[in-house]
Amino acid sequence: MSESLKIGIIICDRYSTCAGGKCFRSLREREGAFREYLNQEVELVGFTTCGGCPGGNIEYAPEEMKNNGAQVIHLATGLVVGYPPCPYTTHFKAFIESKYQLKVVIGTHPIPQKYFLTHSELQTWKDPEWKEMLEPTMCDEPMRKAYD
Repeated sequence: MSESLKIGIIICDRYSTCAGGKCFRSLREREGAFREYLNQEVELVGFTTCGGCPGGNIEYAPEEMKNNGAQVIHLATGLVVGYPPCPYTTHFKAFIESKYQLKVVIGTHPIPQKYFLTHSELQTWKDPEWKEMLEPTMCDEPMRKAYD
């Protein structure tokens, strides 16, 4: 068997009590941002919060994950679907990629339909930079409803 891809997940601190159910489900089912690992074995080597605004844990948590073998860090879907979306997400991505030379993917589980509808109504994601950020987790309506 080939060696597994090792990943870490960083969630928004406002969801610090989240048990990770949607993230773990989508990882197991290879849905949302985990679709790209459809034919790969994946091992989760770290799961933590950003540490709260402005993301103090971003400086240190990726190093621990990398020491545990992480090759990719996923910034959880909650960073982009919470209201307001995290204004630091792109900074977190750039910092981790630069400092730790790790690939960073924005997103974990598919965007739930209820968040999709709210942000669509509020036009939160109308600016072009959102298209790339949301692409890994912007699934079709039945999949979004399955994650409500």
